[in-house]
Amino acid sequence: MSETSNPRKQTLDKDLDKLVYVEEATTTVARGLVAPGLALLFLALTAIFAATYTFGEPRAVIIVAAAAIGAYMALNIGANDVANNVGPAVGAKAMTLGGALLIAAVFESAGALIAGGDVVSTISKGIIDPAAVGTPEAFVRAMMAALISSALWINLATWIGAPVSTTHSVVGGVMGAGIAAAGFSSVDWATMSQIAASWVISPVVGGVIAALFLAFIKTAIIYQDDKIAAARRWLPLLIAIMAGTFSAYLTLKGLKKVFPVTGGGAAIIGLAFFAVTWFLAHLFVHAQSEGLENRNQSLRSLFKVPLVISAALLSFAHGANDVANAVGPLAAIVFTVHESTVNTTVAIPLWVMVIGAAGISIGLVLFGPKLIRMVGEQITKLNPMRAFCVALSAAITVIIASGFGLPISSTHTAVGAIFGVGFFREWYTAHSKRRRAYLERKGVRLKADNGIQSNDDDDLEVEQQKTSREEVARRKLVRRAHVRTIVAAWVTTVPAAAILSAVIFLVLDLIA
Repeated sequence: MSETSNPRKQTLDKDLDKLVYVEEATTTVARGLVAPGLALLFLALTAIFAATYTFGEPRAVIIVAAAAIGAYMALNIGANDVANNVGPAVGAKAMTLGGALLIAAVFESAGALIAGGDVVSTISKGIIDPAAVGTPEAFVRAMMAALISSALWINLATWIGAPVSTTHSVVGGVMGAGIAAAGFSSVDWATMSQIAASWVISPVVGGVIAALFLAFIKTAIIYQDDKIAAARRWLPLLIAIMAGTFSAYLTLKGLKKVFPVTGGGAAIIGLAFFAVTWFLAHLFVHAQSEGLENRNQSLRSLFKVPLVISAALLSFAHGANDVANAVGPLAAIVFTVHESTVNTTVAIPLWVMVIGAAGISIGLVLFGPKLIRMVGEQITKLNPMRAFCVALSAAITVIIASGFGLPISSTHTAVGAIFGVGFFREWYTAHSKRRRAYLERKGVRLKADNGIQSNDDDDLEVEQQKTSREEVARRKLVRRAHVRTIVAAWVTTVPAAAILSAVIFLVLDLIA
C-alpha cells in the first residue's frame, strides 16, 4: 500500500501541520508580548527605585505611585515623540533603524540629564495657579490626573499610529485637572496663550527654516554644473552652523550648572566651535568627495554623516525639552508631598530626572519603530539632503525655544519641517526657472504638464502620461491624507487630554 493511500499517514501529517501552525502562532503572539512585558518590568523597577528614596517617609506610597505613572508617561513620550527626531534619517536611508534607536536613546538621555531642568518649572507651575487649587492633597491629585490622562492619550495615539504632541497632552492634562479642581480661574490663561501661540509658531518656523535650507542646497549645490565643487564649498558651512548652534546651546544649558555663563559668553563659544568645525568639515568633505561622480547620488553620500549628527543634535534637544512632560508633574507631586505645601518653585531631584530620561529611551526602543517609519517614509519622500534640512531646522527651533524655557511642541516643529520640505518641493518643481535652465543645459526634456524626465535626479517628479485631476492630487509630493490626519490629531489632543484629566481628577477626588 502506498503512503498516499495510507489514511493513518495522512492523519499524522495533518496533525503535525496543525502543531506547526500552533507553534508559529504561539511564537507570533509571544513576540508581540515581549515589549509590553518589558515595559511593565520597567514600571515595577521604577516603583522599587522610587521606594528606596522615600522609604520611611510619610505618604511614600503616593510618591511611588506617581513615579510609576511618570515612568509610564516617559515610555509613551519615547514611543511617540522621538520618532520625529530620527525618522527623517531612517526614511532617507542614512542610518538603519537599529542605529537610529541607539543614537536617539543615548542623546535623549544626555539631553534630559544635562539640560532638562529649565523647562520643567514651566510645566509644573506655570499653567495653573497652585494656590487656587486649594489643599496640597488636591494639587497632588490634579498632577496625578494630568500624568495619567496625558499618558493614556499618547498611548492611544501611538497605537493608532498618529504622531501627536506630548507637550499638548501634558499641558491639556494639567489644564483640565486645574479646571476640575478650582474652576477656570485657576488656569493662567496668559501662560496658556503663550504656549498655544508657540504651538502654531513652531511648525511654521520649522517649516520655513527647513524650506530655506533646502532652497539654498538646491540653488547652491544640486543645480550647479559642478556639484562636487559646490558641495565642497557649502556643505562645511551647513555643518558649522549646526555645530555652532549646538555648542552655544550646550554651554547655556549644561555648563551653567557648573559656573555661570552669560549669553555673550555662549555666543563666543558657539562662534569658536563654528570656526573650528568649518575648518575640519572642509577637510572631511574634501576627503569624502575624492573620486565621486558629478551626480546627485554622490551628494547624498556626502550628506549622510552630517544627517546622522543632526539627528543626534535633535535628540539631545528633544530630551532637554520634553523630559519636562514626564517629570514636571512628578516633580511637583514629590515636592508637595515632602513639604506638605504648594509652592511655585519646584526643585527637581536627580532620581526624578533619571526616571524621565530612562523612560524616554526605553519607550523609544520598545515601541518607537512604528512611528519612526511613519514620520520618515509616509508623509513625503526624503533623501539625505531633505532629511538634513528637516533635522537641522527642527533642532535649531527646539534649541532656541528650550533656551527660553518655553515648552513648545517638538512634534509640531519636526513634522512642520517635513511639511515645509515637501511643500517647497512642490512649489519648486512647478515654478523654478533656475531648475528649468539647468535641465535644459543637461538636455532634459520638459513636458507641457510640468512633468520631468531625468535618469539622475529623483528630486524631480516624472510624469509619463496625462493624468486625471484626482491622479495629480494623489501624486502630490506631500500626502494630503497624512496632513489632514496629523492636523486633526494636533487639534484634538488638548481638549481630549483636558476632558480625560478632569474626569480622572473627579474620580480620584471621590476616592479620597
